[in-house]
Amino acid sequence: MIDSDLAGLYGVETRVLVQAVKRNLDRFPIDFMFQLTPEEVANLRSQSVISSWGGRRYPPFAFTEQGMAMLSSVLNSPQAIAVNIEVVRIFVRLRGVLSSSKELSAKLEALERRTEVLALQHDSFAQNTRAQLKQVFDAIRSLMAPVEPPKKRSIGFVEPKD
Repeated sequence: MIDSDLAGLYGVETRVLVQAVKRNLDRFPIDFMFQLTPEEVANLRSQSVISSWGGRRYPPFAFTEQGMAMLSSVLNSPQAIAVNIEVVRIFVRLRGVLSSSKELSAKLEALERRTEVLALQHDSFAQNTRAQLKQVFDAIRSLMAPVEPPKKRSIGFVEPKD
């Protein structure tokens, strides 16, 4: 996350957050925090429609999960501590969801292999049953696939295409 977004979450000004981080740079190695390059800043500006004449005088800092957790030791306000607790809980839940998804995928593949072995061992295993099981496996996989966000619609009057 970008320093200005985190400052909003923690209820402090961006300059206060950056000052606290700079005073404690030894707590923020490169895998905890880094400063955006000029190209990344230009890309960020173009995406967030920031005016070219105003805004920041230096590239923002980006924080990783570990850097966000370290911020609580630098920002010692009640709101910062409460937000940090929630951030840690969110990352723990996210890891749990990802690991359970991987486990479920592995179990599904093992089950599918076992049914294929069963089908090869027994000619009496009806072709229709094999097709039905394939449909079930495909349906489960489609439910496990990540959901794509809806496409953005254009705003305003759009002429219909012939």
